[in-house]
Order: sequence, then C-alpha cells, then structure tokens
Amino acid sequence: MKLPEPLDLIAVGAHPDDVEIACGGTLAKLSRKGYRVGIIDLTDGEPTPNSPGPDVRLREAEAAARVLGVQKRIQLDLPNRRLFDSFETRVALAKEFRRYRPKLVIGFGEKTPMASPDHWQAMQITDAAVFYSRLTKWDEYFPGLPVHPIRRQLYYRLAVDPDTIDGNPYHQIVDISDTLEAKIESICCYKTQFEHKPNLVTRVRAAATVTGAAAGVVAGESFAAAKPFAVDDLMITLAIGHEGVNQGVAEVGPAR
Repeated sequence: MKLPEPLDLIAVGAHPDDVEIACGGTLAKLSRKGYRVGIIDLTDGEPTPNSPGPDVRLREAEAAARVLGVQKRIQLDLPNRRLFDSFETRVALAKEFRRYRPKLVIGFGEKTPMASPDHWQAMQITDAAVFYSRLTKWDEYFPGLPVHPIRRQLYYRLAVDPDTIDGNPYHQIVDISDTLEAKIESICCYKTQFEHKPNLVTRVRAAATVTGAAAGVVAGESFAAAKPFAVDDLMITLAIGHEGVNQGVAEVGPAR
C-alpha cells in the first residue's frame, strides 16, 4: 500500500466546526509556517436544525479548511448525535493516524456540559486511537498500515469554555494575534450553524483576547498536554532565542 504524504499534525473534532472554534487560529498559524495540517471530523454533524443537509455542511467544512490553509480534511461518517467510544470507532480513527503519520494530535480534552455529548466521546476515541496507532502485532485490524507512534498529544477546549482544563497543570498558550481573523473567517464559513448566532463571533474574539492577555499577547488559544514532556532547548521552546521576544510555545518541525 502506497501511503500519502505525512501530515505534521492532525486536529480531531466530533463535528465540522469544532476544530475551527477550538484551535483554528493555531492551525492557520502552523500552516503559514509551512507545516502540513490535517483535520478529521468524526461525523458530518448532521442533522442540525438550520442545515438543509450533509452536502451543504461538507461544502462549509471544505471552505473553512481552505481559509485555515489545511492540507487535508477527512470525514469518518460516524453517526452524529449517536457517537460512542467503541472498538470500531477507535480503529477507524487509528487507521487515519497510521495512514497520515502525524507527529502531533490535538483533540477534545473535557466534557462540554449542556452541549453535545459527542464531544466527550470524541475525546475518548482520540485517546484510544493515539494508543492503537502504535500497537504492534495487530495487523488483522490495520492491514497494510504500519505502526506509527505519535510523539505528542494536546487537548483543546472550545473557545467559549473555561480557559483551562480542570485537573491538568500542563497548559500552553499559542499566540494567534496574526491569525485570529482567519479563525473568525473559518467559523463564519458555517452559515447554517452560526448565521443565526451573531453573538458567537463576539464571544470567540473576546475569549481569544482574554486568553492572549494572560500571556501578554493580543490573542491566544489554550492547550493542555496529555502528559508532561521534556524539552532540549529551553530558549527555542520559549521562543525567546536570539530575537528576545516571546512568541508562544514551540512547535514540531515540518514533515519532509
């Protein structure tokens, strides 16, 4: 089996628009830096009250991906509103990780009370798929797809949720001052979801401003590490190096 060109990172959402709201600014920033960025939507997000159907939602998702500079967007077609963590859903996502071989995976990190329970299921599916991606002696479930250890996993939270994930002390803020407008534009691609919610853009912008202010930048997105990790060069990691300016957290190198 000939594998496609690898991606540097994959962001996983339960529905189209989850990733844009949570970390669209970060994805746009990394894409502009030359990293190969992918998004996996576990479901098509349909049905929803104001959408005429999956085809329209798919076109919205494709438009949002273009705004962010995303190289690959994949939809797994698992059932919206009935998404459950199961062996089959774990394997389906792990297959994509083995196929596209990301260094970094970003996904949900917490429940979203009074919002879709699919989000919590997506977190558990993603956690398991990261683990399944590196397991050997399981070729009957992953025919032709080589084992792939994922180096780092980060958790996001939706932009309008609390700024930190409770119980996780390993948080980082990415400076999205120069890509906040791309994030907003990608969210606005989902007219069926948000055209009737004009306050959402205001809330997303305000949340990014508050998050960024905590780190002394104009706008930011907050992430929690799935587990602590060590760094080799503290100056590069803190982005102060020779420039002497704090620009955010370090990122993995582009795929070659």
